[in-house]
Amino acid sequence: MPSQSDPIESRADDDRDLYDIATWEERTSLDGLSVALHWFITRSAKAFVVLVALLGLLTVLGSIGLGLVFDPAVAILVGLSAVPALGFAAYVYVSDVTSGEPLSLLVATFLLSILTATFAAVLNSVAQPYFQRFGFLGMVAFFFVIVGPIEETVKLLAVRLYAYTDARFDAVIDGAVYGAIAGLGFAVIENLVYIAQSVDLAELTLGIAVLGAGDGIAALRALAGPGHVIYSAFAGYYLGLAKFNPDDRGPIIVKGLILAAVIHALYNTLVGPVTTIVSTVTGLPSVGSLLLFVLVFQGAFGYVLLQKVWRYRDAYLDTRDAVDPAVDPELTEFEN
Repeated sequence: MPSQSDPIESRADDDRDLYDIATWEERTSLDGLSVALHWFITRSAKAFVVLVALLGLLTVLGSIGLGLVFDPAVAILVGLSAVPALGFAAYVYVSDVTSGEPLSLLVATFLLSILTATFAAVLNSVAQPYFQRFGFLGMVAFFFVIVGPIEETVKLLAVRLYAYTDARFDAVIDGAVYGAIAGLGFAVIENLVYIAQSVDLAELTLGIAVLGAGDGIAALRALAGPGHVIYSAFAGYYLGLAKFNPDDRGPIIVKGLILAAVIHALYNTLVGPVTTIVSTVTGLPSVGSLLLFVLVFQGAFGYVLLQKVWRYRDAYLDTRDAVDPAVDPELTEFEN
């Protein structure tokens, strides 16, 4: 929908001063105060969200024990569990053929996603008992109504709080990059909680034996990690598309969230039953069946995501003749 103007503004000549009649700009001291207050309120709202998220994170970490959180063996397990997710996020990052994303925005998005993940942890834990009483169908509803939408929303919130409003977020593809980083941060904190709840600190020792701690929980979490990157990269891509199509911003963001939430919920719904069926039919151990399912499911949707990234890359390169290398030095560097 194109932006509208008042009938006076559309009919008046350029010499007529319409300030405070049909147009507005900062002129008076009161105008300046209004601008300053608006800036303060909007920044304060973001700061409040971050503060509440930080308190939630401290509560979650306190509930699992700070001893486990800071144990070197747990840190190794969490790091190993995040490797596949990090690899996929890194590939999305290097696939961005526009300007390179600054480290400050990437780190900020990663840390914010760790904070905002606590909102999902709290809401999921509160809502789950109401759905569990209805058995498998109740849990399916839980995945589609609660888990998928909430987790993808809080990951997108991590991008929206800071990177999205920065001038260096200057291309649609940047949304996929920051979305992937948000998914990585979410996977790291989720893996930390699962691992800390599954291992015995007294039995942990540094070395190769740490890989078997908690019945191989690091390996199991490593299989789930790339999914978070894929889902939020989908949502992030559409957030980037929305930034450069402001007239349709709302529906575009909703479309991205729907896609991410449905894929996420579909994975949660299918992973248990399909893994059991594959294990029964093929005789593979449960971990092997899970690995097979993850490779097929995440591989398929990861490929769809990368196709979007590649289409953007091809369109960007197809229009390279219209880009002034002096303005966009990254393009010249890429071509060389």
